[in-house]
Amino acid sequence: MVEVSTSILSIKEGEEQESFLKLETAKTDYFHIDVMDGKFVEKNTYKKMLNNSFYIKRISNLPLDVHLMVEDIKSAIDDFLAIEPNIITFHVEACKNKQEVQEIIKYIKDNNCKVGIAVKPNTKIEEIYEFLPFIHMCLIMTVEPGKGGQAFMTDMLEKIETLKKHLTEQNLEVDIEVDGGINLATAPKVKKTGANILVSGTAIVLAKDFKAIIDELKK
Repeated sequence: MVEVSTSILSIKEGEEQESFLKLETAKTDYFHIDVMDGKFVEKNTYKKMLNNSFYIKRISNLPLDVHLMVEDIKSAIDDFLAIEPNIITFHVEACKNKQEVQEIIKYIKDNNCKVGIAVKPNTKIEEIYEFLPFIHMCLIMTVEPGKGGQAFMTDMLEKIETLKKHLTEQNLEVDIEVDGGINLATAPKVKKTGANILVSGTAIVLAKDFKAIIDELKK
């Protein structure tokens, strides 16, 4: 069963309440929270995403899927644990060494939260194989993180396929989430290669009918 995590990055200012309620009615599976610090990536959405997360928590019971694109991972985890997210995903590229990756995995799990590791397009998927037995999800970026509305990188399909094959061979239950340029044209290819959680932002929030798009993505 494919799930949809809707990125709230492209929601217009002043339309948050209406959009969040419409997304819940449209049965998105998660709210995807894109947290950027202006250092690890160019854009800075930190304060906005924290405020929106607290607001969503007040009006909705849907799980929050927090994607940290930050240099100071530990501080961001502490800030976003307050919203009781379902999962916190951090970038392996933001870590100094393998020991730090393991420490962050343990820290998130010790705070009763699921943990995911994200990889940028240029990062080889094999670099995170050793961490897969300890995490719940791997997030494969199919665009460069930090900007919404980018075009899907088709050469990332092979990376998804490679990860899926490895997980099957090792008998590991790890979700494969794909983020970047996901729409009705790219979703079938991504699902075919093994992804089971699709992050979509502009394709959903810019549509007139959220439910029609979400239903189509889940098929």
